[in-house]
Amino acid sequence: MTPISFEFYPPKNDDQRAQLARTAKRLKRYRPEYVSCTFGAGGSTLSYTGETIRALSREHRFDAAPHLSCVGGTRAEIAALLQDYRDAGCHRIVALRGDLPSGMGHPGDFRHATDLVAFIRAEHGDHFHIEVACYPEVHPQAEDAIIDLRHFKAKVDAGADGAITQYFYNADAYFRFVEDARAAGVEVPIVPGIMPISNFSQLRRFSEGCGAEIPRWLRKRMAAHGDDVDSIRALGADFVAELCRRLIEGGAPALHFYTLNLSRPTTSVLERLG
Repeated sequence: MTPISFEFYPPKNDDQRAQLARTAKRLKRYRPEYVSCTFGAGGSTLSYTGETIRALSREHRFDAAPHLSCVGGTRAEIAALLQDYRDAGCHRIVALRGDLPSGMGHPGDFRHATDLVAFIRAEHGDHFHIEVACYPEVHPQAEDAIIDLRHFKAKVDAGADGAITQYFYNADAYFRFVEDARAAGVEVPIVPGIMPISNFSQLRRFSEGCGAEIPRWLRKRMAAHGDDVDSIRALGADFVAELCRRLIEGGAPALHFYTLNLSRPTTSVLERLG
């Protein structure tokens, strides 16, 4: 059975906490290998990340992994965070560069995720299983695909144990990226990130920002449904389930679902996968 994991974002108020609790309860039955929790650009929701990680671990019994970004953080601040997460029982970290918010003057002591990965290894040895990000359709800020692949390999060489991809809707892009990574000497598992489709307008905005390509035929099919939300969700679930099926058949080691703290879009896909 293919392992799965779920990504959540930290809630900021009681309504959002209740929503996440409902979602976590509904997704628990799928027995994820672990769950992860993001934080905002520059750590704007960082104070909520630790709280959320503890809740996911204690209340829902998940193996919970915090996202950790080097943007805006000093070496001492990041060291303190790592110790806090270790003390909380965390054994996984998702190490990212993060995006520098507009107007933030101090980028932090570490400029790249490679530096952050190396720092985690130097401070804590093999205690943490470190996941990093990679981009089958190329990072939107990369000069070209070869340079982007070199950056990815540098993170692995610094000590990453595995990678989670940006979401995509073209399985061939993933398979080609894995092939190129293996040829470059990258041997760690490369887990595809899966974004279920529920709100197509929101998805288009996300995709424009992160460089994920939505197939033209899918955009046109979605547009044809207009405001018919149920039809859009059904089409999205069918499409994403078929994408997952092809990835599994092609050898993907696991699937990582970006839930947006909602259960229905993800469970619709998982139910279709059986």
